[in-house]
Amino acid sequence: MDQESILVVDDEKDILDLVSYNLEQEGFRILKATDGPSALKAAEKELPDLIVLDLMLPKLSGMEVCKLLKKKKETSEIPIIMLTAKTEEIDRVLGFELGADDYVTKPFSPRELVLRVKAVLKRMKEKEVKELIKIDALTIDIPKHQVWVDNEPLTLTPTEFDLLLELAERRGKVLTRDILLDTVWDTIIQVSTGR
Repeated sequence: MDQESILVVDDEKDILDLVSYNLEQEGFRILKATDGPSALKAAEKELPDLIVLDLMLPKLSGMEVCKLLKKKKETSEIPIIMLTAKTEEIDRVLGFELGADDYVTKPFSPRELVLRVKAVLKRMKEKEVKELIKIDALTIDIPKHQVWVDNEPLTLTPTEFDLLLELAERRGKVLTRDILLDTVWDTIIQVSTGR
């Protein structure tokens, strides 16, 4: 499995080194930035698995960095843990509204921060597993109702998509015609008749 990368953004060298060291000890590959613009550049270039983002940054605040990253398609799904000395509820609420996944206040326990990083990454993986099914060259994006084979999009009717999804979700099991009719066509009948 590829080594997961974490972008750590803080203008205080001691905190940057402390966070980086503790995450490296857990096997993460660390990227560093010390201001808002370099954080944006690193995030867009490297597409890290997670960002630990200080709010009080020179040139561009952490809140602005978060807002800009969440607006861009390429970086919008990267989870962000806000790291800040601001302890007011309004700051936490604003951070979450901008798309932060967690919030850690300074002073903090490095061990707790590492556990929070692992928890956020685990949640993201679970979400990804529920939304995407990958079987060899086949990829099914469940929420978007899209299918690719060898990265080429496949055009399917809603019924074909439902059938493929049913087969993919139950791969390795024998599905009789009756089971497929009950699960796929019964759903279609219920939707069309409003039952």
